[in-house]
Amino acid sequence: MADPSANAAQSYCYQYPHPAVTTDVVLFTIHEDSLQLLLIERGNKPFKGSWALPGGFLNIDEDLDACAARELAEETGVAPPYLEQLGAFGKPGRDPRERVISVAYLALAPETALAVRAGDDAAAAAWFSVKALPALAFDHAEIIALAHRRLIGKLDNSTIAFQLLPETFTLGELQRVYETLVDAEIDKRNFRKWAQALEQIEATGELRRRGNHRPARVYRLTDRDRITRFK
Repeated sequence: MADPSANAAQSYCYQYPHPAVTTDVVLFTIHEDSLQLLLIERGNKPFKGSWALPGGFLNIDEDLDACAARELAEETGVAPPYLEQLGAFGKPGRDPRERVISVAYLALAPETALAVRAGDDAAAAAWFSVKALPALAFDHAEIIALAHRRLIGKLDNSTIAFQLLPETFTLGELQRVYETLVDAEIDKRNFRKWAQALEQIEATGELRRRGNHRPARVYRLTDRDRITRFK
């Protein structure tokens, strides 16, 4: 008598080629009022010596989110507090090795939380201004452009930009984060009214001086985990 479990398993064996799956991570931070992006220098072919997004192949028993976090940590030593699935990229020929579909992620972290080191198959890891990116491997320029648009598009209806803040900050520093992201000046009075109306920040009771300006109140987030969930 035939084993029914064998028939059940056989019914799920499809005669279609299976593409490989990778994850790639677009990690932004802000450094000296400049929006920066983390890239790795590829140590292996294809595109050896070229700059690319941190990422790699999905293990057969691995969740996509776990793969993105693992590859980022292995290649750069970074574990970002915020990681959001951005989209899938599967254009034929995007990878010369084989048919590869990449699931890209948007990641944000304050500069103070980052200590970058190259590892695994990455020859180097470095920050680049989004305004001055090097030539990129694969279709990573397209992925980065989408991630940047997604980030800017979320500013009006979420507090996603708060992920770029250190543990404590002034309202002036918060405003500069937003001005860096939109690449434009923002009215100071209106911005401060908006920020305080969110009820997601609280004064620490401390003051901080920047240059010759008057000391400014220092704030912190009331619940950092809360800002990972959009309003």
